[in-house]
Amino acid sequence: MSKVTRLLFGTDGIRGIVGRPPMTAEMALSLGRALTCLLKEEKGLGRRPKIVVGKDTRLSGDMLISAVAAGIMSQGGDVYLAETLPTPGLANLTASTRADAGLVISASHNPYQDNGLKIFDGQGYKLPDQTEARLESLMADPHLAQNRPSAETVGRVWPIRDAVGRYVVSLKNTFPKTMDLDGLTIVLDCAHGAAYQSAPAVFEELGATVHVLGAGPDGYNINRGVGSLHPEVCAEKVLEYKADLGVALDGDADRAILLDHRGEVVDGDQIMFLCAWHLKKKKMLYKNTVAATVMSNMGLELALEKEGIKLRRTAVGDRYVAECLRQENLNFGGEKSGHLIFLDHATTGDGTLAALQTLAIMKTTGLALRDLAARMSLLPQILLNVPVAGPDRAAKLPEVLKKEAELKARLGRSGRVLLRPSGTEPVVRVMVEGEEETLITELAGELARTVAAAGAKLN
Repeated sequence: MSKVTRLLFGTDGIRGIVGRPPMTAEMALSLGRALTCLLKEEKGLGRRPKIVVGKDTRLSGDMLISAVAAGIMSQGGDVYLAETLPTPGLANLTASTRADAGLVISASHNPYQDNGLKIFDGQGYKLPDQTEARLESLMADPHLAQNRPSAETVGRVWPIRDAVGRYVVSLKNTFPKTMDLDGLTIVLDCAHGAAYQSAPAVFEELGATVHVLGAGPDGYNINRGVGSLHPEVCAEKVLEYKADLGVALDGDADRAILLDHRGEVVDGDQIMFLCAWHLKKKKMLYKNTVAATVMSNMGLELALEKEGIKLRRTAVGDRYVAECLRQENLNFGGEKSGHLIFLDHATTGDGTLAALQTLAIMKTTGLALRDLAARMSLLPQILLNVPVAGPDRAAKLPEVLKKEAELKARLGRSGRVLLRPSGTEPVVRVMVEGEEETLITELAGELARTVAAAGAKLN
């Protein structure tokens, strides 16, 4: 994992409020130019670079996709337009069409006022830090805009026919061929996001009875009162329809929150454990090892250890999990937030895919998700977000580091303390976990107050 400094790119692409730097049409135009230029430099192509572009359902998606496309074509690249598609669908399409890169316009679980741009390489993997830093350098180069192709060599736009249908087929192919979902009832909340077409089709075509929520996007309502940020909406309908499973996606459908038949959320770490346990039983878990971020609960580590499975910790962000999987020749990992990566099937987190794999375990074992989840116990964990103007600087101040070290010493081997500046918001995340909830609540509060006081001095 590199420590490359980037100004525009955060944990997951470039993100911001539309109309304010950096989230402007000018930035998107510049990024399209820089990406095309980079592909020409790195690959030495004797043809036009081929870049797949898609978006979620936000109002600003049309503006940004047009600007990105113009930037790509202005450097002699061809745009393959997928239109509205989940982030994992765009990654899948990039690889299956043998494109040189893919770019999706989405701010995931954020409100419609925000947007973001995430880039994939030709294999469908998110870019490493070094490549993102190189893109930033090209975007700042005043000579880039002058490097224009001739009238005969400007790029073109090629629409991709039935991009959603292709993605649906690829998802269904990850489900065991000898199984279907007949007899199961699912409540599916699409968050008025990018999966509003694909996800219902997948579960319905596999035979489930599906009650769909959040499938009427209007450009403004993405993630608003629905989806993974509001699982209580899905939970209410799970109880109403007596469903076997609830699936609440986020705006770009790269993660899912799952609910059992009682309408209770099953933690992402518990789903990760179930999938790892099942893969090991089938002798399909490479090196009997799982990759998870530093935010995953100690309970996951302990439960995996009992099953003879090792845990490899990574930085926060599903791209770092994917990077670890590739570097260490592993095939499964994820984040407690619901980003699960099944590298045998996909190159990035995919909420619909995670739900399908969980359903396959339920069908194979004949057990309800509630009973399966009970195989792993979570340790109490407190997570606080401390708003500060400079998260990176605040987290490294001497008084903050001293307090962090003090709390780690007090907990010893019975817990963990994690202090992390957010890559997507102006906050420092404080996480404390251990066996005694009263104690870790007290310790988390102490550290949060220290961060807040130290951060106030930076203003």
